[in-house]
Amino acid sequence: MSDEKVPAELLAIRDRIDETDERLLDLLAERFELTHRVGLLKANQNLTSFDGNREAEKLSRLALLSEQKNLNPELVLGLFRQIMQQVVRNHESLKLAD
Repeated sequence: MSDEKVPAELLAIRDRIDETDERLLDLLAERFELTHRVGLLKANQNLTSFDGNREAEKLSRLALLSEQKNLNPELVLGLFRQIMQQVVRNHESLKLAD
């Protein structure tokens, strides 16, 4: 479908989707910056990279929020599990760098 045949309303909505995607990436970058700070604190205090209780609490809350916002909890939890796995890998690499 070329842009000439796409209704203006659809193009406007697509622009908003693009803007939303960029905001999501900005928020993800902010989240990783914050978790980097957590990782530095954990590394400096010889704390473990993975906190199972914190992760379980976080995932439980995210499942509840997903339902409240009419989002698929399985999708949201899958995304956040991947994010959290990357955070743990990032934390572990900080300990290796010492």
